[in-house]
Order: sequence, then C-alpha cells, then structure tokens
Amino acid sequence: MTPGTGLVQRCARRVRCALPGAALLLAVSGASAQSAGQPLVLEAKIALGAVSGRIDHLAIDLKRRRLFVAELGNDSLGVVDLATRKLLRTIAGLKEPQGVGYEASTDTIYVANAGDGSVHILRGEDFAPLRRIELGNDADNVRIDAMHRRVMVGYGDGALAIIDPASRAKIGDVRLPAHPEAFQLVENGTQAVVNLPDAHQIDIADLASGTVHRVPTGALAANFPMAIDAPAHRSLVAFRSPPMLAAFTIPAGHLAARLPICADADDVFVDVKRHRIYVSCGAGVIDVLEPAADGYARLAQMPTVSGARTSLFVPELDRLFVAAPAGWSEPAAIWVFRPTP
Repeated sequence: MTPGTGLVQRCARRVRCALPGAALLLAVSGASAQSAGQPLVLEAKIALGAVSGRIDHLAIDLKRRRLFVAELGNDSLGVVDLATRKLLRTIAGLKEPQGVGYEASTDTIYVANAGDGSVHILRGEDFAPLRRIELGNDADNVRIDAMHRRVMVGYGDGALAIIDPASRAKIGDVRLPAHPEAFQLVENGTQAVVNLPDAHQIDIADLASGTVHRVPTGALAANFPMAIDAPAHRSLVAFRSPPMLAAFTIPAGHLAARLPICADADDVFVDVKRHRIYVSCGAGVIDVLEPAADGYARLAQMPTVSGARTSLFVPELDRLFVAAPAGWSEPAAIWVFRPTP
C-alpha cells in the first residue's frame, strides 16, 4: 500500500464556539492516554490559540517540520512548529480556507479559499504573500504533483485548476460535471481519481488525453474523502450516507469491497508500514482498519472529540495529526498520535 489523502466537505455554515484560555502545548503521556496494545497512542495536544469554528485540511513542510492548518471558520492559516510542538504563527486575512499544500521545489504554500474562490501563494520561509490566483468560486482541495511540477486545485461547479509553480500562474483546467471534493493523483500523476458527490459518481480522468471514465456510486452517497491503494490498484472512498468505506478498482471502477465506518468521515490515509487505514470522523473517533481477505476489517476505534474530522498522516514522521475544533472545555488543537507498534 502507498499513502493517500482524503479530503474535505463544503460547509456554508460557520460554527463559532466559546474559547477558553489555553496554553500552547498540552502534553499527554502515552501511558495515560491509551491502554496497552492500542494501534494509536496520543502523544500530545498542540493548542492553536484563539481559533474558533470548523478546521479543515492540513499540509506539511517536512524540511522545516511545520504543519499548516486551514482554519476555515476562523479565516486563518495556522502554522505549527512540530519540533517544539508549539504554535508558530496564525496568518489572518483569508476567506474560509479549505485546502492547503506545500510545494517544495519553489518553497511555496498554496491556500485555497471557499469564500471567494482565491488561491493564496505564500513564501515558505516567512509566509510573505507572493501571489493571489482568482479561480471564481469555492476553491477547495489542493494536490501537489511533484513529478510533473504542477499544483492542482479543485474548484467551482466542476474543474481542477492546473497551476505552474514556477510562474505561479494557472495554465489549464480539467473540466468535470460537478464540484470536485477529494481527489488523488495516481499512475505517477498521469491520472486523477475525483469524488463528485453532487453527481453521485467518481471520475477517473486521464490527464494526458483528457478522457474520463465515470463510475456511478449507486446507493452510496456523500463521497468526500479518498485515499489510493496503489499496489492493489484501488481507490478507497469514504461515504457519509450511509457511513461506508468502499474500494473501487482503478481504472475499471468496479466495487471490490465495502465496510461500515464511523460517521462524518473527512480524511482517509494508508499506513504502508503497518498495512492499516486511518479514517478520521466528525463523530469523534478514528477508525483503524486493516486488510482482511479481499476486503477490510476494523482493528480499533480510537476516541477524539466531536468535529475532529480532518487529519494528516505523515509517513516520514510516523505520526497521525488530527485537527480538533474548539469546545467548551478545550481550545482548538492538533492531536498528535503515534502508531504502534
């Protein structure tokens, strides 16, 4: 298996929560946080400061060990220093940021905004604004294609924008029949698998020829997050109605397996080292799944908090980061999980 990323639902309603005072770092010992034998150990909670509302997706600058947090309900981007496990900075002035990506070859951060359809490009070193690209409306998920040196952003009523990181300009579009939610690049970036919940389908697009294979989702609806199981040539799609993980073959799109999962899923990742799947859900749990015969089975269900639906698994750091929104008793925070063994 290879790691994949799962992505975001659109949400027009912005939730504002009361925010208590908080320290920047709330450490949690593995022994007290989890019982022995659990597949994930909670190591720490890194408070995000005065951040309210829904938190969306995450990205990483591995060289500097910085985690970027799209704070949709707060109109800001959080920057967390993972070396010190402290909040480094909160960047204001955004408009419902949903997707974020770090492009290493040009040392730039891409932030996609739902509120005004813009993509802000920031310098990685000091977060200085470099450029703003107007996509029209509902700029959403961001994907970095390192092999082909391009950045792709889902937006609008049905398109993936192609951005050249060298010129920082939009150079093309992949047209789609509905708004794209999670999408993943496969076959060395030559194909894109795209969730289109409003069209009740999944599109498998050939980025070179422009041809598209459409896969109806049938009775399964609200397909938001997605990951790729490359060796098995499968896309792993999490549905919310009903809550279900479904595996589709690539490129044929045949349904290969399905398994009930936690409610309100918004991110899915594959842990190659342990042959596991992590699904983070707004219901307040992480589903930990593993292969079983031709399908999958639940290994464990780890508690988080209500609304903690987005996450990021970073194989290079061997950590799962979960974004927990502010509640009545705790501030917004990044929960740091260490997989075991």
